Amino acid sequence: MKKENLNQTKTGAENKLKFKDYLMIGSMLFGLFFGAGNLIFPVHLGQAAGMDVIWANLGFLVTGIGLPFLGVVAIGISQSEGVFQLATHVNRRYAYIFTILLYLVIGPLYAIPRLATTSFEIGLAPFVSKDMSVFMLALFSSLFFFIAWLLARKPTKLLDYIGKILNPLFLILLGFLLIMAFVRPMGPITGTMVQSDYQANAFFKGFVEGYNTLDALASLAFGIIIVSTIRSRGIKNPASIAVDTIKSGIISIVAMGVIYSLLAYVGTMSLGKFPLSENGGVALAQVANYYFGIYGSIILALIVIVACLKTAIGLITAFSKTFVELFPSLKYLTFTTGVSLLACLLANIGLTKIIHFSIPVLMFIYPLAMTLILLSIIGPLFHHDSCVYQATTYFTLLASVIDGINASPDIIRQTGAAQAMIHFGEENLPFFSIGMGWVLPAFVGFIIGLIWHRVKNKKL
Repeated sequence: MKKENLNQTKTGAENKLKFKDYLMIGSMLFGLFFGAGNLIFPVHLGQAAGMDVIWANLGFLVTGIGLPFLGVVAIGISQSEGVFQLATHVNRRYAYIFTILLYLVIGPLYAIPRLATTSFEIGLAPFVSKDMSVFMLALFSSLFFFIAWLLARKPTKLLDYIGKILNPLFLILLGFLLIMAFVRPMGPITGTMVQSDYQANAFFKGFVEGYNTLDALASLAFGIIIVSTIRSRGIKNPASIAVDTIKSGIISIVAMGVIYSLLAYVGTMSLGKFPLSENGGVALAQVANYYFGIYGSIILALIVIVACLKTAIGLITAFSKTFVELFPSLKYLTFTTGVSLLACLLANIGLTKIIHFSIPVLMFIYPLAMTLILLSIIGPLFHHDSCVYQATTYFTLLASVIDGINASPDIIRQTGAAQAMIHFGEENLPFFSIGMGWVLPAFVGFIIGLIWHRVKNKKL
């Protein structure tokens, strides 16, 4: 028995990730993150921000790569396996509600359908007549989600599918387009028109636009995949898993930051040849066609489809693994099948409508995710006392409801109750006009939670 334990200890000491392992896991995490919105939103931001693209891009990077990295750090430091375990610091009922809502947003109700719709509208729609577009979208989305479902059935193969195959292919194809855009720029950045939304607060407008990538939410969801992948490579010590998670996250986040910035600048330079587009997908298609003609459209189609497919596989996997833990009576295959079918149906309503209806939900849930991430990182300072989590979360919740209503369609926004809440936000919440009315309530809740924590400890 002693000899066996000695061998296990020795084996455990030898199980350390090498640099190539970090690269592969970081590549997988990058591949999971970088999907539809990561391509189209930076380009549109660049067009809208014009010559203020530098400040807008900095704000976008805070929520586009800074918060996702903190999410990965939160998973690593807390040594948890996912968002549910983090959210239980508030209470168990909140953990169930928040986890289910978050996964529905980054799953079948928004993010996953968007992947197929973006792939079609950017990659294939230019080759399809308008009369056939509805039928072809239905056909394409069916094929897209069948492939994603097929590959998501075996999550242990995710590193091979994404880290070793799909991600390198995506980077090579995107690299061709970005190199051409900077070797032969379409126009200058200086002097380009700044849209009204970016004229006063380019940084904060970019900050809020970063919500659309969903990466801060996804970082909590993908945590379970990263931890499982690291464990599958022989790492069992919780502290080692935490460090390895953070190291892999750094590789992913740096790559994302570079590509986001390049895409934003490409969007600004495209104004030298094209007017402001309806969305970044249209702009990206115009850029690809400008440099490569019909071949550019083919290259872009491959870029988008590969990018979206790899993220769809990751999201279906993360959703299904988490829901199996929440509802153990159901099987993993049941969830992968259900998610794929529902996402396939919703994908057929169109990209613009999906983005339009998602904004209020994102304005509501993003502040809750951000405060949870930050509390999980600094939690050791107050011993992860639930009273701090509760006070911060509940104050944030009240403000995020008002932010969400303010971003809602007019049919909701113009009701009497909604107008009263919006008026309250305008009068009492700093930064409300730029979609960040939650900041002060979150801070107040945090201070109240700390005082509550100190008073409770003194009584003990």
